[in-house]
Amino acid sequence: MNQEQVVREQIVELQAVAEDWSPEQVMGWAFRSFGNRVAISSAFGAEGMAVIDIASRISKEFRVFTVDTEFLFPETYNLMEKIESRYGITIERAYPLLMPEVQERLHGAALWTRDPDQCCNLRKVEPLRRKLRELEAWITSIRREQTITRARAQKLEWDAKFDLVKINPIAHWTSKQVWRYIHDHHVPYNPLHDRSFPSIGCTHCTRAVGPGEDARAGRWPGFAKTECGLHAIEPAPASPEVEL
Repeated sequence: MNQEQVVREQIVELQAVAEDWSPEQVMGWAFRSFGNRVAISSAFGAEGMAVIDIASRISKEFRVFTVDTEFLFPETYNLMEKIESRYGITIERAYPLLMPEVQERLHGAALWTRDPDQCCNLRKVEPLRRKLRELEAWITSIRREQTITRARAQKLEWDAKFDLVKINPIAHWTSKQVWRYIHDHHVPYNPLHDRSFPSIGCTHCTRAVGPGEDARAGRWPGFAKTECGLHAIEPAPASPEVEL
């Protein structure tokens, strides 16, 4: 049995127990288990800000990275500067291989209006894949109630798409719990949230939502798409059978 199989089995054994852990307990376990080989992935939405703040109360040394598509809102870049100042960290940035002008030359102008899946793959999924090769585990801020895809997320799981441990410490939280934490702890957040942007991505593919709309209705408007592909769940490979 190789090391990956050992880790996968350990995660399966811990999953049920971890469901009763608080976000602090989940991240404490992550930092103890993986040290500098675990990092928080964040796009700095409300959930991401809560996770970063929780991490700062557990450890003074923790890693945060973001996939910078080079199409983020100015408000997002400004928030990143505030995060670095408040928490004394340097946000690691993973960039696409293609600069925007090169992507336009190779794939045509405004790819996101014609094939948003390909655009997300080029500017989000592949940079993330390269970044995760440095790590043994990654921490996300996804919640089960956000999308159908995320509804099955466990607090601890093996990420078969990227071949490492995936940790979702606030998977069980509601949106109200996220915002209660932010207000109780005076956590900075993206001002776009106050302008009807509950979910914030790239400038080209994010709009404000109207009254009664789903929280992710503002993402990829005009397309039947609610995920960029970073958190698509793929079945984990089965453990090899052992003959007795």
